[in-house]
Amino acid sequence: MPKIVDHTARRQELAAAVGRVIARDGVADVSIRSVAAESGWSSGALRHYFKTRGELLAFACEQVIDQVTERVERKQLPDDVWEAVMAVLLETIPVDEARKAEAEIAFSFLALGLGDPALAAVQKRHFAQMYDLCRQLAHYLTPDGDAEATARRLHAVVDGLTVHVLAGHLTAEEMQRRLGDYLDEVMA
Repeated sequence: MPKIVDHTARRQELAAAVGRVIARDGVADVSIRSVAAESGWSSGALRHYFKTRGELLAFACEQVIDQVTERVERKQLPDDVWEAVMAVLLETIPVDEARKAEAEIAFSFLALGLGDPALAAVQKRHFAQMYDLCRQLAHYLTPDGDAEATARRLHAVVDGLTVHVLAGHLTAEEMQRRLGDYLDEVMA
């Protein structure tokens, strides 16, 4: 009897291996070979699922988007608006190693998408979903104010703080304090 293979699970396993390579070595070192080695697969077996590095990275980024979305949707939120907004945003920013790896994958698409339309499409999905989340949160932060302007500023602040952490200019704790300060300003 032939072996039944769960292709979805195998693709997710490979996406997790991409995340581990990025966390350990950075996005520049992601290749078919490095991910195959990390996952314990042969390069040929990996190419059955992903023919190019770009396809592999795009899938890994899609997985990150889906993981973050799922975490946010499952989150039990406190009644306090400030605390609820902060709890949601903490699911999206690099406050620990796992979320830092997710952010590195997602933000790597800013540069990668410049030369590859398929990767640019993934980056646009990431950007659009984060903006949509910020727009939802803005309605709670400024119920009587300009939610659209608040959403744009919130998105810029979250992305900017994330970039500062990824670049090593802020620690995760400093980022959280600055995000809290921004939320205080918005709600004042």
